[in-house]
Amino acid sequence: MTDSPPGQVLDPARFRQALALHAAGVVVITASSAGVPTGLTATSFSSVSLRPPLVSFYVDQGSTTWPSLRAADRFAVNILAGDQAEVATRFARRGVDRFAPPTAWSPDDHGTPLLGGVCAHLLCVPHATIDVGDHILVVGLVTGAELLAGGRPLLYHHGRFGRFLPHG
Repeated sequence: MTDSPPGQVLDPARFRQALALHAAGVVVITASSAGVPTGLTATSFSSVSLRPPLVSFYVDQGSTTWPSLRAADRFAVNILAGDQAEVATRFARRGVDRFAPPTAWSPDDHGTPLLGGVCAHLLCVPHATIDVGDHILVVGLVTGAELLAGGRPLLYHHGRFGRFLPHG
């Protein structure tokens, strides 16, 4: 086991290697800001509370998408299906129109973009944001949930996307 001496911070490369061993679910956060759809891929998504229904994700402080997401009065968490690695990759890229074809999406009644082919949509309003290290913790109050394809979720592990396969 390789620990840093007390008071020293772990080497970022070593930390990243350790985190790569943790499989994470993949979501795309979408919103409409001033009538323009915006979104990003997140692997830091988590449930927070059942009462009230809260979820969270982290955004890099340097994200070029965050200002648009922050300005939106609602957002959607699109839980990606196992066959949507290309969607996750597209929403993680900079400098591309993430909502152009072949991205399948439609706005909900409030104009929030909802991606097609996903396992579920969680419809949220902002609840809290907290600066934590080099990221921003975003907590959303879930106001609605749509369970869709019922398929298996997309996972991210060791820098690659994959599908969940249950035992037995």
